[in-house]
Amino acid sequence: MTEADRPLPEAFLRQAAQEGRGRLKVFLGAAPGVGKTWEMLTDGRQRRDSGVDVVVGVVETHGRRETEALVHGHEIVARREVDHQGHSLGEMDIDAILERRPGLVLVDELAHTNAPGSRHPKRYQDVEELLDAGIDVYSTLNIQHVESLNDVVASFTRVRVRETVPDSILENAEIEVVDIPPDELIERLRDGKVYIPQEASRALTHFFSKSNLTALRELALRRAAQAVDAQMLDHVRSHALAGSFAVGERIVVAVSELPVAAELVRAGKRLADALRAPWSAVYIETRRSRAMTDDDRRQLGDTLALASRLGASTATVPAASVVEGLRSFARDARATQIVIGKSSRPWWFEMRHGSVVDQLVRTIDDVAVHVLPGEPEVKAERPAPPVPGRWGKPSHYIWSLAMVAAMTALGRLLIEVIDLGNISLLYLVPVMFAAATFGLRAGLFAGLVSSLAYNFFFLPPTGTLTVNNPENVISILVLLGVAIVTSQFAARVRAQADLAQSSARQNAALASFSRQLTAAPDQDRLMQAICAEVGRLLDVRTVLLLPSADGPTLRAAVPPEDRLEQIERAAAQWAMDNAQPAGRGSSTLTASDWLFHPLQTTRGVLGVLGLTRDDAQAPVRSDQVPLLMSLLDQASIALDRMELEEASLQARQVDERDRLRSALLSSVSHDLRTPLTTILSAAQEMRRHPTAEMAETIETEARRLNRFVSNLLDMVRVEAGALPMKAEATELFDAAAGAAHDTRASLAGHDVLIEIAPAIPLVRVDPVLLHHCLINLLDNAGRYADPGTPITIRARRIADAVLLSVIDQGPGIAPGNETRVFETFTRLEGSDRAKHGTGLGLAIVKGFAEAMGLTVEAGNNGEPHGACFTIRIPEALLVKDLTVEDIP
Repeated sequence: MTEADRPLPEAFLRQAAQEGRGRLKVFLGAAPGVGKTWEMLTDGRQRRDSGVDVVVGVVETHGRRETEALVHGHEIVARREVDHQGHSLGEMDIDAILERRPGLVLVDELAHTNAPGSRHPKRYQDVEELLDAGIDVYSTLNIQHVESLNDVVASFTRVRVRETVPDSILENAEIEVVDIPPDELIERLRDGKVYIPQEASRALTHFFSKSNLTALRELALRRAAQAVDAQMLDHVRSHALAGSFAVGERIVVAVSELPVAAELVRAGKRLADALRAPWSAVYIETRRSRAMTDDDRRQLGDTLALASRLGASTATVPAASVVEGLRSFARDARATQIVIGKSSRPWWFEMRHGSVVDQLVRTIDDVAVHVLPGEPEVKAERPAPPVPGRWGKPSHYIWSLAMVAAMTALGRLLIEVIDLGNISLLYLVPVMFAAATFGLRAGLFAGLVSSLAYNFFFLPPTGTLTVNNPENVISILVLLGVAIVTSQFAARVRAQADLAQSSARQNAALASFSRQLTAAPDQDRLMQAICAEVGRLLDVRTVLLLPSADGPTLRAAVPPEDRLEQIERAAAQWAMDNAQPAGRGSSTLTASDWLFHPLQTTRGVLGVLGLTRDDAQAPVRSDQVPLLMSLLDQASIALDRMELEEASLQARQVDERDRLRSALLSSVSHDLRTPLTTILSAAQEMRRHPTAEMAETIETEARRLNRFVSNLLDMVRVEAGALPMKAEATELFDAAAGAAHDTRASLAGHDVLIEIAPAIPLVRVDPVLLHHCLINLLDNAGRYADPGTPITIRARRIADAVLLSVIDQGPGIAPGNETRVFETFTRLEGSDRAKHGTGLGLAIVKGFAEAMGLTVEAGNNGEPHGACFTIRIPEALLVKDLTVEDIP
């Protein structure tokens, strides 16, 4: 099996990642009102009629009678009610669906944002969990909610959509486009089938204009085609199917070191824009590439840089010939069109080397070849200077001559043993050695000298170059011909080995560079790693500058640089503004000692990388340009990824602050207002009728208010990591009794049972923090335990720890919420309505326990029912051989 016939492992890995997962089908529309929900319900009904277990997770009918009629007949999973700022919001109950485990669940509005307090902030994350559980999902989505198209949609609709879905969701989904013409959608809007009349009239003049709907429709169709194309490529690559499979156009531009290559790149860009297709610029590196001059290499680097700036992916591919390399690259890229230039060459050049264009057209199948006319023969007008070393070093010929001499001496020794015809075979050894080691010309020299030596020393009359026997003339010619052919083959193998070695070195350098960038934990270290690795690989000094309000700002340098001169800053600014190289070795601001290359992505220029040499030579040698281009691409991608990660982290922090702020305001409004209202009422009543009962009420509510403020302060200490620790030997029975005494008011109506045997060892913990943990656990148990039921504090010894548990007899904890109960400001379903509390107590228990080196877990007690919270005290914190029985 050849490499081309072998399935790609990457495609297999992507398919393996989908094993065991449910399948997602997205009904994609250009705008609201095109019928996505209708189509999803219709398909769901057909699947149900065919025997599939189908349930409705969430469907928004928006009061449309036709849609409501389609919902009837489906099993509907009841929504989970979430209280948010005094309003009850219905969200999809993902736990109920997972417990029900249907074959297919219908989930409307994939981009929906869940109410605060939900397990996931976005509905598409709920869908991901369902898919991970092996449940198929049908969902709906409008094209303006696709993350990568957010800016595009905002540019012509003037509406910025805040709810977006990552493109990766669509990459693994089956997509069905639900489409109707814009005029028909506008009619539906006017008839009140999309929005209420007041909203419909406003939408017609803004988002739902005909031009906007047409553009959105085109985006939806194109995005669906891209997803289908990507999935098709994964399939054909994993099955090693031949052919281009032109679901979507893919363009390859073949470039060279000639100036006309820039025109090819621009033509390829125009073709890609016209076809809305991805495109690549590729240079095929052959053995002739070693003969390129510095100007040729510089021209090639400029061409590849131009292609990169215009949006192409660039590549340099080593191959035995240009045609073979192009065919291989086009096959791997599944290209549908190739753009190549035909330069004017002398007839003798094409007779010797052949025409690349003619060979490509004859040998490549299923690919359109665009041939652009080239400029007149440049080499004839401007002869290239001789390439130093093309004929090799004198030592190469001396070694070749020595090998021929050695074979001649060996032949003279064996002349009496072997036939004369076999002597000629000995001379193939120096020919092959010279061609493989020193190149074609040295091999041809060895072949010519071998034929002369064979004639002079072995063919009669020996000692002369005269040949008496015509048969010996044939032997000489055959020897010379074999030497020439052998030299050709050996030199070609050597050239291919050199190309493969060069490619391997470059790939190893790029792989090492990628590993260094991936390991960088933050932006500063990433920029320092970029400068260090580029400097090491190219043997240059490097700096990296980022744009700022005050101009280019120096952020990293290897070796360290304190400042740059004004001319360098001007060159860096020009490179940022124009997205082109500037400085020494470029065509702009050449007086600068530094060469600045822009680090550019689809989001624009992120910064510039500067290079210079201590010997005042050109910063980048011509043979290093392809490597530099690859390094710049990787550095740009890594810098862009780091900036996006930091932006995403900041966004998550803002969301978390907003969530905590909302939860805190909700808790404060509830848990401060209630005791304050009681205190004020009791104080007013005492003014009129002073009684001991009113004083007790005031004291109780004041203690409750003080507990709330203390919990807030404790939570701040936990999150700040500012907990004072003073560990000492502590007896668990005394700790449990003290906590029960301090919570007797909140445990009114409950008996507290302490089941801690005297044989339980003492533990080395902070007694104050442990006291706070037990108080909060008992307070939580008092709020949720059934009236009149006991609360148990139990300790038991296991092999490697002591387990201290607080057990109540209440409703227990719903499955799946065992870890959520410890989150800040979390109160589970129904707790806001039935029980007061801040949602801080259990979070404080977890924080204090972890600060002491303990762990805490939540679960259910079983029989009798109830919740069980267990603090695990590890063996290392037990006071060995000392129990309460040993204390006098």
